[in-house]
Amino acid sequence: MSRREKMAMMQKIRARNSLMAGYFICRRVQVVIALAVALMVSFWTGNAAAESTVILQALDKVTARISNLEAPIGKEIRFGTLRIIALKCRKQPPEETPDTAAFVQVFEVKTDLTRIKWFTGWMFAESPALNALEHPVYDVWVKDCK
Repeated sequence: MSRREKMAMMQKIRARNSLMAGYFICRRVQVVIALAVALMVSFWTGNAAAESTVILQALDKVTARISNLEAPIGKEIRFGTLRIIALKCRKQPPEETPDTAAFVQVFEVKTDLTRIKWFTGWMFAESPALNALEHPVYDVWVKDCK
């Protein structure tokens, strides 16, 4: 076998190995996504109850003031220059693994009355760092539903 043939064969082997590695990485990502979807579906279709009020905790970083806020579903509440709208809140029953989540929208109202969207998504009480609002002046996270 000539040197050129050996090089060609090595290139084919490398190309095949990189394709296989890409396939396995892609497959792992698909499995992780499937598991995450399955867990979310089991949570949302299980015994989780839809609640009418979201309990939030907010921190004003300038004054170091922590406030407990109650946000009725669908109603806008204020915290400093923030406007918070809780759209959904789900809580597992006490006999199951604790899992509380709320779908929240957070806007900031500037002095010229323009609204800037800072956050839209699910916040989870059991892991507040996972999806909390990170604003230069305020932090907001979910505590509970009632």
